Amino acid sequence: MPASRVVAIDAETREEITRRAFEEQIRVPVEAALRERALTDSIDFIVLARGIPLRIRDGGWSVDAFLGGARLGRRPVRGRHPDSLRTLANPYFGRNEPFSSRRHGFYLVTRLDGYTEEDAIALIERSEQAEARGGALRAGAGLFLLDIDPARDASGYRAVNDGLRRAAALLRGRSLAVELEETRLFSGGGRDLAGYYSWGSNDGSYDPAVYRALRFLPGAIAETAVSTSARTFRPATGGQSLVADLIAGGVTGVKGYVSEPLSLALCPADILFDRYTAGYTLAESFYMATPLVLWKDVVIGDPLCAPYARERTTGNRSSRGTAAHN
Repeated sequence: MPASRVVAIDAETREEITRRAFEEQIRVPVEAALRERALTDSIDFIVLARGIPLRIRDGGWSVDAFLGGARLGRRPVRGRHPDSLRTLANPYFGRNEPFSSRRHGFYLVTRLDGYTEEDAIALIERSEQAEARGGALRAGAGLFLLDIDPARDASGYRAVNDGLRRAAALLRGRSLAVELEETRLFSGGGRDLAGYYSWGSNDGSYDPAVYRALRFLPGAIAETAVSTSARTFRPATGGQSLVADLIAGGVTGVKGYVSEPLSLALCPADILFDRYTAGYTLAESFYMATPLVLWKDVVIGDPLCAPYARERTTGNRSSRGTAAHN
């Protein structure tokens, strides 16, 4: 990436910071740099480097979501009432079109992170490998493992399971390999995965050893229905399952949550996998499947990774993105 697209900031390195610190150390300097370099309307993607704070303490919000959505001028929501959350509706949710910050009014923010610096760097390497072998993925290399917890069908969480069922039908219609696990088994193993979605540690049969043994092909993406799956990218014991384990297992893109987002913030599996396997970029696919802005979400990976793209162009990498680092 050209030096003109790289923004250096002086921010705390702890994972949680105050709202004031976020404004002073992250949002203001990043936006100032974009204005000074006349990039405000030409940038679609912002990539945050490992070490930039993750969560805003005051409301348990995501730094990434607040940075990306700042231009929308909306008030953040502290509570969880559905009526309040409607004000955070993502204008790009459910769309089926390339993203434009000029048109949609915000930025798509991803970050490069993991347990180690090597894990973070590997995300870019996998993206490059995936695009080099994109034809193999389009031909059906790798398995999409979609693991339903049938106990959730009798609750308000059924929508997540139904999204997984729709995703399985859609992917099979594209001649891609799918395993839809609908029993109480928590499925995994050493298979090469092209995509993954499960209830993680919320599954009644969750097995952490199985979860940590998941292995992915370059270009694979994942989501888990876990409230605090991105609460930390540092080694931890106890608590809910972490997306950092999936990064260590080789995933190229994954979404997580820094604090309780409620199930309505989760990616519908059918939208996520439909857009990605139709050729959209990693960032576009996750954000078209993200219902809310200015909330708890974190998307990990190279935003322009698009191994399923054919003739449809995603635009020049250096002209659409900027990177921020400490």
